[in-house]
Amino acid sequence: MPETLILGAVAYDPKVVTIWDGFQQYFAEQGLAFDYILYTNYERQVQAQVAGHIHVAWNSPLAWLETERIAQQQGRRAEAIAMRDSDRDLTSVVITRSDGPVQTLSDLRGRRVAVGATDSPQATLIPLHVISTHGLQPGTDFGVLVFDRLPGKHGDHIGGERDAVRALLNGAADAACILDANHLAFAQDGTVPAGATRVLAQTPVFDHCNFTIMDGTPTDEITRFRELLLAMSYADPAVRRLLDLEGLKQWLPGRTEGYALLSAATEKNGYLDKAVAGILR
Repeated sequence: MPETLILGAVAYDPKVVTIWDGFQQYFAEQGLAFDYILYTNYERQVQAQVAGHIHVAWNSPLAWLETERIAQQQGRRAEAIAMRDSDRDLTSVVITRSDGPVQTLSDLRGRRVAVGATDSPQATLIPLHVISTHGLQPGTDFGVLVFDRLPGKHGDHIGGERDAVRALLNGAADAACILDANHLAFAQDGTVPAGATRVLAQTPVFDHCNFTIMDGTPTDEITRFRELLLAMSYADPAVRRLLDLEGLKQWLPGRTEGYALLSAATEKNGYLDKAVAGILR
């Protein structure tokens, strides 16, 4: 008898229940027994996957690196099997006020930079790393104003980024680090008045979430799960609502080269070692 495939996901927003209930129904209609478990944070989810409590995890990029590192330490194998089209080739930006004194990254010396959650790849880890490659060390050459909304969610929300932008606009910070797409979204929803900010720097591209498996998972069920994902068509009204809720037009094969920038950031500041040690404690 086929095994029920168990997915782990982090409850960063109430809509997560709606999303995975919908996918559960869709997979059932396609003959795949599927269920899911929600976790309050990614570290708990990584623990569960390592322990074999779930078969596949819907992971943030940081959770992917944590899982990959633990797999390496344990002589196991982790694999990214699929991701959204919207997970590929993202960038973050460092922005400042258009009428402010900061003209270049060098001008941040002695000033304050607002960031999102401590564990946010796009609003903290990656942009601060990029700034450091220009010779300015966070906490030493400039102050870091952290808006640590929903720790453990790895920045899978915009609350911290919105707070960082507001701090920039009200003068509490001289620059802010946010996802490039959120910079546009904040302009559209009125958080950022037209012409109020400009971009100081833009990061190289990086990738976001993926479906992660570890060795020992049920091969037939994982294969079918991946086949169903990749076969979903946005032209199909039956799945379009689910894809819209999850923010994509098409599922794509997983890739891992897009995590190199985040890996460099977490290696340089020791973040990944500390996170993994906490998970395995």
